[in-house]
Amino acid sequence: MASALAAKMRLNSLRRKQAKNFNVRITTMDADMECSCEVKSTGKYLFDLVCRALGLRETWFFGLQYDVKDTVAWIKMDKKVLDHDVSKEDPVTLHFLAKFYPENAEEELVQDITQHLFFLQVIIKILEEEIYCPPEASVLLASYAVQAKYGDYDPNVHKPGFLAQEELLPKRVINLYQMTPEMWEERITACYSEHRGRTREDAEMEYLKIAQDLEMYGINYFPIRNKKGTDLLLGVDALGLHIYDPDNRLTPKCSFPWNEIRNISYSDKEFAIKPLDKKTDSFKFNSSMLRVNKLILQLCMGNHDLFMRRRRVDSLEVQQMKAQAREERARKRVERQRLEREKHLREAAERARDELERRLMQLQDEAHMANDALLRSEETADLLAEKAQIAEEEAKLLSQKASEAEAEMQRIKLTAIRSEEERRLMEQKMLEAEMMALKMADESERRAKEADQLKQDLQEARESERRAKHKLLEITSKSAYSVTHTHTHTQPPIPANHLHLSNLSFDFKDTDMKRLSMEIEKEKVEYMEKSKHLQEQLNELKTEIESLKLKERETPLDILHNDNTEKGTSKHSNFKKVYTHTQVFTIHKWLSQRKAPSSKPT
Repeated sequence: MASALAAKMRLNSLRRKQAKNFNVRITTMDADMECSCEVKSTGKYLFDLVCRALGLRETWFFGLQYDVKDTVAWIKMDKKVLDHDVSKEDPVTLHFLAKFYPENAEEELVQDITQHLFFLQVIIKILEEEIYCPPEASVLLASYAVQAKYGDYDPNVHKPGFLAQEELLPKRVINLYQMTPEMWEERITACYSEHRGRTREDAEMEYLKIAQDLEMYGINYFPIRNKKGTDLLLGVDALGLHIYDPDNRLTPKCSFPWNEIRNISYSDKEFAIKPLDKKTDSFKFNSSMLRVNKLILQLCMGNHDLFMRRRRVDSLEVQQMKAQAREERARKRVERQRLEREKHLREAAERARDELERRLMQLQDEAHMANDALLRSEETADLLAEKAQIAEEEAKLLSQKASEAEAEMQRIKLTAIRSEEERRLMEQKMLEAEMMALKMADESERRAKEADQLKQDLQEARESERRAKHKLLEITSKSAYSVTHTHTHTQPPIPANHLHLSNLSFDFKDTDMKRLSMEIEKEKVEYMEKSKHLQEQLNELKTEIESLKLKERETPLDILHNDNTEKGTSKHSNFKKVYTHTQVFTIHKWLSQRKAPSSKPT
């Protein structure tokens, strides 16, 4: 009995020890991670754990999100994780996402990992159509996404069809035009080929710079009602608060920039936005869900804090991060330049090698042709020698026959018969023999001349053979010398190509800071020029695909976007008007304060 009780106590103790931990799965835009936490772990402990694992220092943009009923919520840093309304499943699933968006991604995002996480999150929102994107901008954004993934365009590698499995455009854009996937890929590839030389980080930043100008970028929408009970939408983003019609999420009915809001109060499900101008009435609205009200309040407070933070001097931590980022970018730029130089030298060496191989093949062909000519010359010489030998033998035979004829003539003369008839016949035969002897002598002389001519031809053939052999020797020696000489002179001087990184140092002094300031101003001017080029590029893309659009498939957001484009209105133009009004009000107030003391008697 005692042993059973002791075993039960040990089992209960083991269960209590096991219950002190719980498993968590954190999903990021780049990867998933799992860990075990204690029951008393707070949201800050878990958040810092994820940030350290990612190497993330710009933590103020991000948070841990979880799903709850019909909405989402964010883990509070000072509250225990299990005290939230998270699911009780094992493991507990949380999403590491960007909670707040920057006003200007290029100026505010310092770390590459921060930029990469924003890039992945914005891509998902555009493809899932949580952010409205015009068709022409969708094509340009897709080209930068391809550059970030595949690097520089290479027609030998990136052949037609290499984007067939990629999801690059919203389905709404694809359905809006009578275009095949091959036609979309052709237009994306045409833009992609113009991004040569951009690194992954550069391509991602260009993507964010274009995306941040979209009307729905970085805005969280919430259904609300005003005092009259009218259904509206509240938009919260880095610039302020916006009131929308439920059917129009692109153009706000009115906006309240953060620098024009004096206070936001919340009580009994009712919000009140109090403008900076006390003469202006407060805007009051309410939401039926308590969780949504808490989420609105969190986003308002966080965005307002970041808005004020951007307008103050950077903290030491941010200054250190920016300095390290500048050094890292400078180091990467030097490394890219070194790699480019090595690449060019390697390509030049390969071209020189190919030229040497081509020249060697050419010389080998010439040597082969010369060898064939030599063989033909030797065959011709042998044939001429054989003919000369035959002619010489024929000449000897004719000479022998001529001698025999002469002897026969002498014998006939000695044996001439006495009779006149016999003498006449003998004379006639003698005459014929003489004629025959003369003919044979002429023939012998002709054959002798022909033999002399053949001997002369033989000598010329042998002389031609000697010249062919001499030319072959010249070509062979010239080929060996050319290959050796060219190889010696085309080798790149190896020591000059090596860049010792240990000699590089980054000592940022006052003069360097001034120079950096000048570079920043120069980059701003270049950015304005690039923006103009970007607008022209977008207009060109829009013109190319406009003729293939199916008007009947346009969504309400497409129609609203086209109307805004024709009127030249956007959220940025509206904010310019509001900011101008705020600045005039501030200057007027400052002047009235300056004039007030002067009215009192001195």
